[in-house]
Order: sequence, then structure tokens, then C-alpha cells
Amino acid sequence: MFDLFKLALCLYVIVRTIMPLPTSRLVKIIVAVALVVISQHHLITRITTGNMFSPEVPRAVMISVNIGFVFIVLAAMMQLLSDIISVLIALVKRRQVRVSLTPRAIIIALSLGLSSYGVSQALRVPSLKEVTLEIKGLPQQFDGYRLVQLTDLHLSRLFQREWAEATVTAANAIGADLIVITGDLIDGTIEARKNDVPPLGDLRAPDGVWVIPGNHEYYFGRPEWMAQFKALGMQVLENQHTLIERDGASLTLAGVTDRSAVPFGQEGPDLQKALAGSPPDNVVVLLDHQPRMAQNAADLGVDVQLSGHTHGGMIWGFDRIVAMFNNGFVSGRYQVGDMQLYVNNGTALWIGFAVRLGVPSELTVITFKSV
Repeated sequence: MFDLFKLALCLYVIVRTIMPLPTSRLVKIIVAVALVVISQHHLITRITTGNMFSPEVPRAVMISVNIGFVFIVLAAMMQLLSDIISVLIALVKRRQVRVSLTPRAIIIALSLGLSSYGVSQALRVPSLKEVTLEIKGLPQQFDGYRLVQLTDLHLSRLFQREWAEATVTAANAIGADLIVITGDLIDGTIEARKNDVPPLGDLRAPDGVWVIPGNHEYYFGRPEWMAQFKALGMQVLENQHTLIERDGASLTLAGVTDRSAVPFGQEGPDLQKALAGSPPDNVVVLLDHQPRMAQNAADLGVDVQLSGHTHGGMIWGFDRIVAMFNNGFVSGRYQVGDMQLYVNNGTALWIGFAVRLGVPSELTVITFKSV
């Protein structure tokens, strides 16, 4: 159904926006065929590789495909708005309204410009974003404690070694006490990403670099990838916790597996297991890739949950749709009972829809304040 919907959007753009243009029939046919192929690139990747999450084609091709796909989405939205306005005018005037070529030219220019800009914004190394969380019961020893949250790096043919090196350099330059990565580090097999992942081994923080799996790790062999992350010096939390200590005080850092584990026959997220044995009075910071189960975490006494997964919705306005699939959580800070949830827009995003318009990527430093 997803592929049919995309095809319908594409055909709508072709019929209503492209075909009326005063250009040669051959040019319009070439453009139409190219748009149809681009609209089905997820299906093509799925047929040729077995999934749609790691097309191993040249980076320039994937950049072009993303620009084309975003163009289709934006052009369809703009054309639909134009058609609705035309219908309303026709109803008011009680006669058919002839639409000039100017609106179509504007739609094409705007859609192409915005899609090119949006893809370029998705591909950049993110700017620093500072967030302060005031936490009740936080020991004074942790007042001013700083951690860097990375999430949804999606190392792939779009986000390659050079991008990873620049991101790691920027993260290390913050000088935070702790670095956490809340899932979806990769898209692709270990062999496919062998040149792109090693820079993550250069991440450094006094209290370590801690990682949990996201849904994409399960698509490419979670056990192998988690072992690879350990080999790079990162420490893994899968339904486990660790204690971060400062001058006789401690806080609990817990991490759970992803909800995608169960269909793969692996252990799903188990917060009770993750917290078993944790000092009962400790402030608990939970790493959970997906934010949708935040209420459950709040009910179990978690103080702070850090998540990703949503990419912030990617396009301003589209975030409302993404929120519907994540219990309303899509970007930024939320108060869930007595717990604070922070949903990171993502350090990068999935190669299959790499665009950011009004929803910037984040290199996020979170500072804890005791109250």
C-alpha cells in the first residue's frame, strides 16, 4: 500500500503539473519515467537487496533520488492546494476556471528549490543544541553534569566516513562527562559499513560512551553489530543498567532493546529487567530508542528518558503525522507524569527520506540541574 500511495502521488504530479507544460512530448515522457522510478526507489531497493534500508549505490545517486522523491511529495501537496483553490473559485463564480501555466511553473520551481535545500540540510554535520533538564532529587554532585546525546546516525552511502569523522570531532570538542547513542547507528551490513563505522571508536568521555540498539540494528544483524560497537570501545546497554558515580553519589543509566526485536525472535524491551538491582533512591536516566512507551517508563519511576527514532518529523507540519505513530511524541521536551522525556531530532536520518525543512538535525548536549 505504501508503494501504491507513492505511485499515486507521482502520477498526480505527472498528470496535473508536468504534462500541461509547454515543452516537447519527449521531454515530458523522460521526466515522467524518471519520476515514476524515483517514486518506487524503496520498492526497487527492497526487490534488489531484500530490504529498503541500505541501497548500496553511489552517494550522488542517492542524493539525486532523495531530491527527486522530496520534489514529488512537495509538488503533490502544492498542486493539490492549487487544485482545491481552483475548485473553490469555480464554485463561487459558478463557471469553469482555466488554470494558467504560471502556478505550475511556481510549483515546480518551489518544489525543486525546497527539495534541494532540504536534502542539503539533512546531509550537514548538525549544529550544537543545548538543553537543560531540572531534575528533582538529583544529587548535588551531579549538578551541572553534561552528556552528549547522539541518535539516528544511520551511517550509510549518504552518511559516510567523512561525515562520521566530523561529527565525532564535534561531539568530542564539547567535553561532556558522558556520551550516549540512542540507536540506529547504521544502515547496512558490517561489510558494507566497514569504512564508515570506525570513526565512532574515537568518541571519548570520562564516563564512557554508551549505546543501545535501534530498530535498524535488527534489520542488519543486531548481535553482530552490538559486538562491533563493543569492539570499537563503546559500552552496550540492552535491558541493563550501570551506575555513574561522583564523590560518593550515583545515578542510574539504563538502556533497553528496541520494540523491533520481537519480530526477529530476540528479546524485546524490558525496563523492569533493566532496572533490577538499581539503588531505589537513584535518579534514573533511561535510553530508549523509541519514545512511544514513555508513559510506561514514567510509571516505573524513571526520571529522564532520552529517545530518538522520529527524526523530529523531518518537515515542519509533517511532524504531526509522525507524532500520531509515536503516542504524540515527536520532537523536543515533554513532561510525562513525573518524568522528563527528550526526543532528539536525530544526528542524521534514514537514507530513504533524507530531508529537513524546519526540523534541524541535532548535536545535543544535555545539562542536568538539581532542584
